[in-house]
Amino acid sequence: MRNTERHRVSGANSLWQIYKTVSFWKVMKNFTIIQIARYMPFLKVKNWLYRAFLKMNVGDQTAFALMVMVDIMFPEKITVGRNSIIGYNTTILAHEYLIDEYRLGEVIIGNEVMIGANTTILPGVKIGDRAIVSAGTVVHKDVPAGAFVGGNPMRLIYTKEEMENRKK
Repeated sequence: MRNTERHRVSGANSLWQIYKTVSFWKVMKNFTIIQIARYMPFLKVKNWLYRAFLKMNVGDQTAFALMVMVDIMFPEKITVGRNSIIGYNTTILAHEYLIDEYRLGEVIIGNEVMIGANTTILPGVKIGDRAIVSAGTVVHKDVPAGAFVGGNPMRLIYTKEEMENRKK
């Protein structure tokens, strides 16, 4: 199970109650910054936007490809280590709104991680240092350090040890 905080709601589904959980103005500011960053070709400027305006924890020399979508409501719950690559059109979520509840969870991406294009990372997961996530993966649980994972549902393809043996 992912590491998320669960918050029960009553009445209409949780998405109808969104502004009880996050301010309209915060969402509008985040939306604007995220849209600018999605098309920003300059990595240093993109990382600065994420750090300065969204309060994301982004390591040095991390590269977010074009069209990456970070959580519009809770980007401050996202941490990406140093020298990692986040592939084209990846989505990183720190929230999920359901019928009877909403969930919040920190997303922690380690150092020197490679995330393939069109990947979706769900709230409350940790991706260990030097892990590789193949393109098109839905990351719904933690990824061990050095592992190679992929698919939907995500599965372990190689462990750290198997990856090291393949390099020999």
